[in-house]
Amino acid sequence: MLRINRKLAASTALRSASSRLYSGIRVPQLATFRLPEIKNEPTKDYTPGSAEQEQLMAAVAELSSKTHHIPLVINGREVRTGSVQEQVNPSRKSQVLCTYENAGTKEIAEAIEGALAAKSKWESMPIYDRQAIFLRAADLLATKHRYRLMAASMLGQGKNIWQAEIDAATETVDFLRFNVKYSSEIYAQQPPFSSPGVWNRVEYRPLEGFVYAVSPFNFTAIGVNLAAAPALMGNTVLWKPSNGAVLSNYVAYDIMREAGVPDGVIQFVP
Repeated sequence: MLRINRKLAASTALRSASSRLYSGIRVPQLATFRLPEIKNEPTKDYTPGSAEQEQLMAAVAELSSKTHHIPLVINGREVRTGSVQEQVNPSRKSQVLCTYENAGTKEIAEAIEGALAAKSKWESMPIYDRQAIFLRAADLLATKHRYRLMAASMLGQGKNIWQAEIDAATETVDFLRFNVKYSSEIYAQQPPFSSPGVWNRVEYRPLEGFVYAVSPFNFTAIGVNLAAAPALMGNTVLWKPSNGAVLSNYVAYDIMREAGVPDGVIQFVP
């Protein structure tokens, strides 16, 4: 908890201490921003012959048309290790959906070093700028990339259309948007009382070091949330997706990069 004594604010000693306290990157906050309305993403019906069904089936056909190769992404750079594994279609095990690079000790050490280097600038970014990035990711996922992420989840994780809609589309979008809402609520929690002449304030800072997110095969939304939620709060993340969900997780990771998540903030290391 940071305590600032108004009566002594003009003293040289306090100004010096304050200068040291705020020696990191600081930016002026010129307003208290209000978030857009946050609400649940509507589900689609995918009735036979509907536009959404046709677009989804086209995305499934496109992803099924070839075997994709997924690199590691460390500090924004695609990394190849020479150790390659496969993710197969669980409904048709003869079909290799993607091959992917397998991180080793060297690559993980590089990812950790890069995450720690990116941390200072990322955690110093105002929360409303980080929020804007993840709201943008939610919008891209709900519209431009919705059917591609659903198709990757259907093919790679054995989901039917409805399961993919409520997991890869709506729940993933809801995680991203509601995390933004909850982060504002957390930041707004402040001490209810101050002693005379003292202003009690709380700052919510990220964890020391980095976050290691090991995500499961069965829910695309959980994979995204385990990486995105700590990043939103100013942490840097190493994301290790399940071997059974590399394709869908990489599609989601690419969406977050397109939305503006900086290099090194989330390292993608199967």
